[in-house]
Amino acid sequence: MAAEAPSGRWIEVRGLGLHVIELGTRGTPTVLLHGGGPGCSAWTDFGAAAGLLAEGRRLILVDLPQYGDSDSPDITEPLFSFHATQLLGLLDALGIGRADFVCQSLGGSVALRLASAHPDRVGRLVVTGSQPIPPSEPNPHDASLASRIRGEYYGNGGPSPDKMRALMTRLEWYDPAGPPPETVALRYAYSTSPRALELGTDHSRRGTPEDLTEGLAQVVAPVLLLWGANDPFCGPDYVLALAERLSRVDVSVLGQTSHHPGEERPAHYARLVDAFLTEGSPSPHS
Repeated sequence: MAAEAPSGRWIEVRGLGLHVIELGTRGTPTVLLHGGGPGCSAWTDFGAAAGLLAEGRRLILVDLPQYGDSDSPDITEPLFSFHATQLLGLLDALGIGRADFVCQSLGGSVALRLASAHPDRVGRLVVTGSQPIPPSEPNPHDASLASRIRGEYYGNGGPSPDKMRALMTRLEWYDPAGPPPETVALRYAYSTSPRALELGTDHSRRGTPEDLTEGLAQVVAPVLLLWGANDPFCGPDYVLALAERLSRVDVSVLGQTSHHPGEERPAHYARLVDAFLTEGSPSPHS
């Protein structure tokens, strides 16, 4: 991850302040949406790859509500739909009619929900480590892992830098050396804000579960499912089941990579993302 995040700004959307970082002012608007782990934000999840993706694009790194520097309301609605509604309002506030999306985990499910409800607003979509539908059976991956991780992190004496590093090293990085210290520090800082501690493991205030199985049939945007082969939350078997639900889909699986390939292997990740997004861009001579 880059050592320090660029300056961002807050944009009011439906009564909430959403924090965004914008890189570049020209080219196709490309929205980056982070995952849902403790302390995740747009910069923690994409800081390493953002600079590599910024050339020729208007990158918009968004902190979803309850994450990063955005406002943190109680969420009692279906989780993906709530965030998709906020995201639609953000696009309107920024004057963006149609955007590409590059998404990690939670962010991918949010973008797929937006693409199913408002197909005219989504161009091309990269999804990594997301679970918009329940796992198929038999499934070797633990569907309750995410909630258990949050319980372990916020329980048993509460968060600590060591617990954050252990969480990320065990579940998000394949390389045993683990994530950079600055990434761990920023994740820990976000995970221990007063509001983050208050919400902690209170799932009643973090949104209700949502199954997008039926909605995926309405997604017409080209989708790249870009996965780590060693993702402990949902591995390649899940990716293939998800791909069967989408009408225009490519699948790319990175070996010796876990849940956060954008941070763990940013150069390789950025090349694949750039190639997929560029495929849908108009020729400079057209």
